[in-house]
Amino acid sequence: MGRAVIGAHGAGWLRVVHSPVGKASGKLWAGPEDAERAVPLEVPRPRLRAVREWAEGEDAFRAELYEYVGGHVLTAGDVSGLTASWWIQLRTALERLSGVPTERVAVRQAYMDRAMPKYLGFLDAPVPTTPPAWTTAHGDLHWANLTGPDLRILDWEGWGIAPAGYDAAMLHAYSLAVPESAERVRRELSGFLGCAAGRLAELVVITELLQSAERGDNLELVPALRARAREVRGRMDGR
Repeated sequence: MGRAVIGAHGAGWLRVVHSPVGKASGKLWAGPEDAERAVPLEVPRPRLRAVREWAEGEDAFRAELYEYVGGHVLTAGDVSGLTASWWIQLRTALERLSGVPTERVAVRQAYMDRAMPKYLGFLDAPVPTTPPAWTTAHGDLHWANLTGPDLRILDWEGWGIAPAGYDAAMLHAYSLAVPESAERVRRELSGFLGCAAGRLAELVVITELLQSAERGDNLELVPALRARAREVRGRMDGR
C-alpha cells in the first residue's frame, strides 16, 4: 500500500510492503534499492529516499520513501493524449535501461522452455523459445506503472535481464484491448518490436498473460492475445 506524505524530506510517497519473515529477501524485496543504485538518472523514475525494515512476529515489513511525483498513472485509453516528447523519453529510457549491467533476472530461459509450448499450443506451428538477445528490462511495464503528462516509470521490484524488447512487448500486450492504442505503441516502439527479437518477446509476454488468465487476471485481453500470437507467429515464417 502507499500514500502521499510530508516529512523531513518534504513531499514524498510512502510505500509499505510485508511478507512472511522467511520470504523477506530476494529479487522482489530488494528491487527498488538495486534500481536506485544501478539504474542511471536518464531513466526517469521516483528517487528512493529512505528504506526501513522491521519484523512483528512472523511478518516482515519494509517501508520505502520515494520523492513525490506529480501527474497521474496512465491507462491504455490515455495513449492518444501523450505527446511526441513523452514517447521520445520512453524510447530513450528503454534504450538506456537495456544496457545496465546486472545479475538480476526478470525472465528465465527455463520458464520460456516450459511455458511457451504449453500456453501457445493453439498456434499452427512450433514456437521458438530462445531469444536472439537479452537486455535489461523494467520487467512490469504496463500502463499503471507509467505516469503522464511527465514520464516517470514506477515500481522497480522485478527489473532484470529479459528477452530483448520485453518491456515494449508488455506495454503493447496491455494495450490490445484498445486497438488504436496498440497501433500507437507499435508505431512509437517499432525499433523494439519490429524485429526478430521483438516478435519473440511478444510471444513471451503473451505466454505470461495467458498463464495469468488461468488465475482470473486480464480475462478481457485473452481473445486479443491469442489473435496477436497468431499474427506474430505468422510473421516469423514470413506469412
